[in-house]
Amino acid sequence: MRRFNVTGTCVPDENYMVDITGKLEQIKAMIDDKAYFTINRGRQYGKTTTLSQLESFLADDYTVISISFEAFDEEEFANAAIFCQVFLDVIHQALRFSGVSEAYRESWLNKNVTTFSSLSRHITNMCEGKKLVLLVDEVDKASNNRVFLGFLSKLRDKFLARRVKKDFTFHSVILAGVYDIKNIKLKMIQEGLHIPSVGESAVHNSPWNIASSFKVDMSFSALEIETMLTDYEADHQTGMDVSKIANEIHHYTGGYPVLVSGICKHIDEELEKEWLVVNVWYAVKSLLIARDSPLFDSLIKNLSSNEKLASMTYDILMRNGHWSFTYSNPLVGLGARYGYFKETNGRVGIFNPIFEMMMTAYFVSLDKSDQISASIKGDDRADIVVNGVFNMQACLEKFAKYYHEHYRHRDIHFLHDEARYLLLFFLNPILNGKGFVHKESEAQDKERMDLVVTYLNQQFIVELKIWRGEKRHESGYHQLQRYMTNKNLQEGYLLTFDFNQKKQTGSKWVEVEDGKRIFDMRV
Repeated sequence: MRRFNVTGTCVPDENYMVDITGKLEQIKAMIDDKAYFTINRGRQYGKTTTLSQLESFLADDYTVISISFEAFDEEEFANAAIFCQVFLDVIHQALRFSGVSEAYRESWLNKNVTTFSSLSRHITNMCEGKKLVLLVDEVDKASNNRVFLGFLSKLRDKFLARRVKKDFTFHSVILAGVYDIKNIKLKMIQEGLHIPSVGESAVHNSPWNIASSFKVDMSFSALEIETMLTDYEADHQTGMDVSKIANEIHHYTGGYPVLVSGICKHIDEELEKEWLVVNVWYAVKSLLIARDSPLFDSLIKNLSSNEKLASMTYDILMRNGHWSFTYSNPLVGLGARYGYFKETNGRVGIFNPIFEMMMTAYFVSLDKSDQISASIKGDDRADIVVNGVFNMQACLEKFAKYYHEHYRHRDIHFLHDEARYLLLFFLNPILNGKGFVHKESEAQDKERMDLVVTYLNQQFIVELKIWRGEKRHESGYHQLQRYMTNKNLQEGYLLTFDFNQKKQTGSKWVEVEDGKRIFDMRV
């Protein structure tokens, strides 16, 4: 029986697969150009799956040697002699089903290869007259190792010599992992694992500075997700609106492969194959509360171990902070390599709503100083949730009371920065695992933010704004109305924070066009 696989290592013909032919063609074009490059993406981003499909895709034109450093033990990096012999043995095994002759496969084994110089000569002999493509997965396993540094340097030297027709070597080499191998020497110097010689540059003498830039988008587009759902629908005939479901899945995941397959798996196995938009919401909620998630465990670990990365992420999430998206900023580059950041109109954005919600929950959980959490959790929520129906008007009214009771004497600058966070903090115990909230707005205006609150099968749009006068306030109605139309909702909610000394607070329902109405609250 074919299923959805959430490990990120789907096997063709055994699981429902997204058609990534377009991506494979782009990668093959780089290989045809004899490029050496790295595929750096976050955990469970489909790197291994892509390499597996690439191996088959290249089979007619190249001899592909696909290996992984995951199988290498630490002692196998102990010195060059051991590494060389293990490397040759792994290639020997990898060629078993490649179609090469048995004599050629056996000739890769050579007990006299015990130095990188002898390995270089051996590779020259083995590559002459051949079009060999070397795929190396899980290179992070070797990223702190001096022996691996020497191996990369030798591949680099052979690449440069080939360009002037003075050597034979692999036609193309692809390294796959999370971290950028180009900066491995700088990383090792910073960690005290490599001492540069006099005049040695960690950047310009990088053992992998010959690598071409890899610009293939590894995430799945909505159209690519459709290919998998169309395949599924052909088997099960559920009557789903394939395009609608694919777009909803893409909205929440940004096409992050393991999250896409996780949502599909949950609907298929836990929700009786009912492919409805509301069941995409239920599947998202299931992912968020899952106890065993290597991807989310890694996300929290990376934030908790890097204070600067966490601070930037908090500013983007909670304060609508604007950061230019440039890899020259090490934090931006790191967050992008992890798969947490994306470029949005030239600025850093969170890659998808699921990551945003996990990050928000993490930051909310760290707030140990505010004693209000106890009162929220103990609050009688009978007026907010009645028989499974969420009353957003009652929720905002209770928030207004909470806000005025506990924050009216706080510093205005603090409130300006943290007001949005307070609503998220307030909502968390009320949703109580039955819903979630995420930021929707991609606007450049730092003084507004759109939140979508989902509770069971209900959704609400809440726009947060800073009071800047009546005229600008009324323009907020039109912004919110357009967004309500996009989400096919008849009601919206506008929460405005007024930091003026003589502010006027209160709430009212405002009728807008097309029979829609907005609950307008000012605090």
